[in-house]
Amino acid sequence: MAIQTRNPATGEVVRTFEALSDAEIDQKLQRASDTFRSFRESSFAERGKMMKQAAKALEEEKQKYSRIMTLEMGKPLAAAVQEVEKCARCCLFYAEHAERFLADDQQRSEPTKSYVKYQPLGPVLAVMPWNFPFWQVFRFAAPGLMAGNVGLLKHASNVPQCALAIEEVFRRAGFPEGAFQTLLIGSDKTAKVIEDPRVAAVTLTGSVGAGSSVASSAGKKIKKSVLELGGSDPFIVMPSADLERTVATAVQARTINNGQSCIAAKRFIVHERIADDFERRFVERMKALKIGDPMDKNTDVGPLATEDVLADLDKQVQQTVKAGARLLCGGKRLDGPGFFYPPTVLVDIPNGSPAHNDELFGPVASLFRARDIGHAVEVANDSRFGLGSSLWSNDDGEREAFIKGIEAGMAFVNGMVASDPRIPFGGVKESGYGRELGINGIREFVNAKTVCIYEAAQRGSKTE
Repeated sequence: MAIQTRNPATGEVVRTFEALSDAEIDQKLQRASDTFRSFRESSFAERGKMMKQAAKALEEEKQKYSRIMTLEMGKPLAAAVQEVEKCARCCLFYAEHAERFLADDQQRSEPTKSYVKYQPLGPVLAVMPWNFPFWQVFRFAAPGLMAGNVGLLKHASNVPQCALAIEEVFRRAGFPEGAFQTLLIGSDKTAKVIEDPRVAAVTLTGSVGAGSSVASSAGKKIKKSVLELGGSDPFIVMPSADLERTVATAVQARTINNGQSCIAAKRFIVHERIADDFERRFVERMKALKIGDPMDKNTDVGPLATEDVLADLDKQVQQTVKAGARLLCGGKRLDGPGFFYPPTVLVDIPNGSPAHNDELFGPVASLFRARDIGHAVEVANDSRFGLGSSLWSNDDGEREAFIKGIEAGMAFVNGMVASDPRIPFGGVKESGYGRELGINGIREFVNAKTVCIYEAAQRGSKTE
């Protein structure tokens, strides 16, 4: 697989990189293993100082890093700047809270003293996607490094300059050589790296297929894994919602990152009493979005990341229409250079079609109607995914029914699904397992070691 920067706004290849040889991979794995033995002994204060420097580096160079992101995967430049800023906040959050999150946890039991001690596992491989090429990495790396682990990054092959820039951030922050390394390799080398005895665990954000493959490799060697996979998030709208605000957020939630987000709202389930009004307003706003150069500050929707992503999305839309769905806007790739697809709205979507069963990774919205909150939750749960979800309602009973009934890792009420360093992030069903962020995220890749201390007189008093 080619490792190259290809500008999705023009289709032009900007730069190509040579993949690492087996010998070079081995050197990096050994460096990670060697570094871990000393880095794990560093204090939280020492790690925190370096992590704060990483945040400073991100802030100082955010324009440079943002342009790299936009050049490699096409997100609007303003969104790229916000992504770098969010990474800096994540670094500061874990620099401040990691020691408390991993403090010895005192427990009451038979011994005189018993507690849980959290200790790092070792080198952790992160297999990361292109859609949020900085944020996806930092939400693993900040807690991972603060826990005393070291990181190995196998980034998506279309964002190599992002991968190298992130390594630069940690080097500039003062982290030791080997604490965070980029592996410029194709997917064909990933399983071998996972199975290497020097790698302690693996985390992946990506497709269901990629997750299944990584989990299989990790499971073969009995290694811890965390998977954050796809989503087909429901966005439920009930009559009590503020419709104007809800529609505005719905458009943003569907087109954020050019529609290429696992937690983007993809299925809009609207109460039948307000469905016509919602549909009209939603389509008007989708049609009004400006498509164009992602470097232009006035652009709302830029290109999709790759030609394959564009072709797959267009195929899914055409198959859904052929199965009986109706197009209210969009539905055809734009002529000219680059990988552009217009904001698209589908209705009357039949069971079994791609828009009903699969994740559509681009600015395509699927609209459904519901009789009441119970029916809306039933429609929402009719999916193999269970990542995020949102309800728009001012009725307490509807809110409670949604929170209790929705099959998802995250439930947002009157707000767009978003990741935040302070709260756990992850899904259920085919959206994966394990959690990132918050206290849950930093504890995923540590050994929760039970420690029991008996006084001499107590020894041997009880057995099991």
